[in-house]
Amino acid sequence: MKNPSLAISARNLKLTLGSAQAPVDILRGIDLDIATGEVVALLGPSGSGKSSLMAVLSGLERATSGTLEVAGEDFANLDEDGLARARRGRIGIVLQAFHLLPTMTAAENVATPMELSGGEHPRQRAEAELQAVGLGHRIGHYPTQLSGGEQQRVAIARAIAPRPSLIFADEPTGNLDAATGQEIVELLFERRAETGATLLIITHDPKLAERCERVITMADGVIASDTSNTPGVSAA
Repeated sequence: MKNPSLAISARNLKLTLGSAQAPVDILRGIDLDIATGEVVALLGPSGSGKSSLMAVLSGLERATSGTLEVAGEDFANLDEDGLARARRGRIGIVLQAFHLLPTMTAAENVATPMELSGGEHPRQRAEAELQAVGLGHRIGHYPTQLSGGEQQRVAIARAIAPRPSLIFADEPTGNLDAATGQEIVELLFERRAETGATLLIITHDPKLAERCERVITMADGVIASDTSNTPGVSAA
């Protein structure tokens, strides 16, 4: 049954890769609820399963088994095409490597996904979002003409312009220097606050984790700890 107070609800979520003869268990039974509008940090060492969990929760990867409801959609029973349709307009994704199309301007990089999904006034919305992230003077520039920080601002604009209810960010400052990374963090939190979206962010930065309302730590494909940053409140 759909619960509007939950952005994500997962039960016994598993992801197994490899062959039937040599299976590799990546996620080994995840139970997780994330409230609508919550800001959550996802921590864990390399190989702990955090990026795989984000891929499954965002619909980029299909779980092997378990139940998963995301933004009111039953992700567990959707095929790849169904997941792609379910992501449109509901989910924004910001990755460490930017993933901008080099042959498109900043405005085209932001507008094109909205055009493909049938969004209204994609060009105007793209330009407005680029203004909001401080790139109004870079609308017609190509990625090679932008700094790393500017490219990540374009990526944030692209993720947020459709006004998704969920934003996933995987090490969004990983390719940036400390000062630029801090600017990107401030921008990401500012834009999320203005849109009211739920935010799940993978990070190795304890200071960034402290700014989130909740911190989930993974180890060996399971949730090792789940704590609230609100004094006196535990999420576990």
